[in-house]
Amino acid sequence: MKLFDSVITATQTQLGSFAPQVWDYEEQGAWPDAGASELVLQRDAAYELGGGGHPAVNFTCVTTNEDLVGQNQVVLYGSDLGRLKKDAPYARIALLQTTPLEGDDEAAYRAIRDMEYVKYHVFPKGYMFRISSGDFREQVRVSRSALRKGISFRSVGFDFIRQYLKNPNVLRVKLIFVTEPDAPYKMFQDSAKKANDITKTLTHILDGMATDCRSCNLKPICDEVEGMRELHFKQAKEDKK
Repeated sequence: MKLFDSVITATQTQLGSFAPQVWDYEEQGAWPDAGASELVLQRDAAYELGGGGHPAVNFTCVTTNEDLVGQNQVVLYGSDLGRLKKDAPYARIALLQTTPLEGDDEAAYRAIRDMEYVKYHVFPKGYMFRISSGDFREQVRVSRSALRKGISFRSVGFDFIRQYLKNPNVLRVKLIFVTEPDAPYKMFQDSAKKANDITKTLTHILDGMATDCRSCNLKPICDEVEGMRELHFKQAKEDKK
C-alpha cells in the first residue's frame, strides 16, 4: 500500500534538519502499562506536552515499503521527558510497515482503522493523554512520580510499539516523538489532516461514490495520492459486475 507514502516522505523531509535520538526496540525496556486509563491530576503533574497553548499533534501512516519504516525504533527530536521543566510543544507520529492491504477495500479500510485505534489501548503509568480526533491533538500530562521513576520517551515508545505489534498486520513500527520548539508543527497538523482524508477517501469508495470526480470534495486527495484514483475506479468497476 502506497497511499500514505507521500505523507511519510514529507514528514521525514520536514524533520531532516534536526538531529534525533534513536533507540532500537527492546520489549523488556517498555514502561509499565496500567492496562486502563489513569487519572493524573493537575496538582500531581510536572507539566503537559501540548499544554499552555502549545501544539499537540498525532497521526498514523501505514505502508508496505520497508525502507520508509526500517527497524522497530523510537525516534526523538527535542528534549526527553526528564529534561523538560515546563509545558512544551509535542507531536507523536506512528509509521507502520504492514502486510499488503490492497485486496478487499473494506478489509483494508477496517485494518487501517484498527491499527490507528491502538493508541486508545496504550496506558503508560503516569503518562495520561487526551486525544481529540477532530483536530488530531494528543495532549499529555506527565506525573512527577513517573519522572522520579525514570519515565522517558524511549520507555513510553516501547510500550506503544509493544501494543502495535500485537496487531497481526503490523510488521514494524517507527514511533516518532517531537518536542523540538522549532519543529514544523503546522506542517505536521496538515499531514495529520491529509492522512485522515486519505482514509476518508477509502470510505467514499466503500460508499459507492459517483465516479464523476468533479462532484467529490476529496478530489484533491485522489489527484495527489499515488494509487488512490486507480483504487477508486477499480472499486467502481467491481460494483458494476
